[in-house]
Amino acid sequence: MTDSPNHVQRLRRLDACAVSDALDKLGLPGVVTHLAQRSSGPGGASRIAGRAVTMKVGPGQPPAGPPRHLGCSAIEQADSHSVIVVEQRSGVEAGCWGGLLTLGAKVRGVAGVIADGPLRDVDEAIAYEFPIYSRSLSARTARGRVVELGTQVPVTIGVGTGPGLGGEVLVNPGDYVLADRSAVIFIAAEQIEQVLEAAETIVAKEAAMAKAILAGTPMTQVMGGNYEHMLEKSI
Repeated sequence: MTDSPNHVQRLRRLDACAVSDALDKLGLPGVVTHLAQRSSGPGGASRIAGRAVTMKVGPGQPPAGPPRHLGCSAIEQADSHSVIVVEQRSGVEAGCWGGLLTLGAKVRGVAGVIADGPLRDVDEAIAYEFPIYSRSLSARTARGRVVELGTQVPVTIGVGTGPGLGGEVLVNPGDYVLADRSAVIFIAAEQIEQVLEAAETIVAKEAAMAKAILAGTPMTQVMGGNYEHMLEKSI
């Protein structure tokens, strides 16, 4: 999966709030706020970024072929620039990611996992220092309850469209993913350059404001009209 020109590296230098502001400025969706961080990376690092390797999980029959446990194909197709994104919105309480998968992804060098569904074996994820965000936790196995319905297929992540719910986001394989303690954000591959440019501009402006605050400039002057109108398209 190619990444040119270094979009993942640039995304990793940004936080979710700056990218959320960039999406607002551009009138784009992508922010999901109900997926909690369950485990972090080495040293407690929470931020992950990469390109989506997607997996859809739910009741039914797996695709034809030799039997495989869910998640194995996703891990094999991922690398250090990948975030595995799982949809398990079936309503069945059954883990869509678990301890052995976490270990396999860790060994593979995968950046992290975003699971819109129940996470199993959370203590193992914490012990492995592997970043995972999920909708909920469960001890219930997937076996006999849900199966992998597809890998590298479009998935839907997010809850509803009401106030505070963040809305649903369609995520395609190869889209970009950023997550930290504030939110999980998805960016369509074809929009990544304009989103990065907008976010980097916002970060630079806020850095200048922070410098002014440290220099003693009054807050009302720093956070006046410029800040309030920063996300307008003409600014």
